[in-house]
Amino acid sequence: MLTASGLVKQYGDLTVLKEVSIEVKKGEVVAIVGRSGAGKSTLLHILGTLDKANEGSYAINGQDVFALNEKALAKFRNEEIGFIFQFHHLLPEFTALENVCIPAFLGNKGKKAAEERAKELLDFLGLSDRMEHKPAQLSGGEQQRVAVARALMNEPSIIMADEPSGNLDTKNSEDLHQLFFKLRDAYQQTFIIVTHNESLANMADRKLTMLDGRFV
Repeated sequence: MLTASGLVKQYGDLTVLKEVSIEVKKGEVVAIVGRSGAGKSTLLHILGTLDKANEGSYAINGQDVFALNEKALAKFRNEEIGFIFQFHHLLPEFTALENVCIPAFLGNKGKKAAEERAKELLDFLGLSDRMEHKPAQLSGGEQQRVAVARALMNEPSIIMADEPSGNLDTKNSEDLHQLFFKLRDAYQQTFIIVTHNESLANMADRKLTMLDGRFV
């Protein structure tokens, strides 16, 4: 489903990724671990189309991602990739329901259909009674579940998660980790997760370790 080969990323004289290759199958949960500075987040940003590689090839569902122009890439990213970040990035002035709807609105989907999908996701994630609450009225764990619902909004092919439980306590971290596998089982959702959390990494179908810009 996802295939990247020979990815190289350089910042001036510094080579951060050194011919990295990765394949991910539909419904697979892949964890990427390694020390800070190993290149994990850089790789995730390239796979998430938020950054570009200097060399290499990359395809999702057969689409050559690097061949897309900026407008086509933005549309592709909105439709095919969901993102979960460590600090949620919810918009404080909007309710949970409105935050979840944002990717659908960016994709020019109708308000009624978007809200129905958002309500379905929030209900699935145990937030049916928190839909009209704004982020400041939600706990950290609830905010992260809203962020998960937002990532799922457009039924993406893959979700990229960068330290998703890094800002949560132990209980909420464990709940979030279990949620990823619940989503995989319910929706055949595919995940690539960059994490320092060894318990999450060990739960994944595969754990890949990065060192000095390469998988080891």
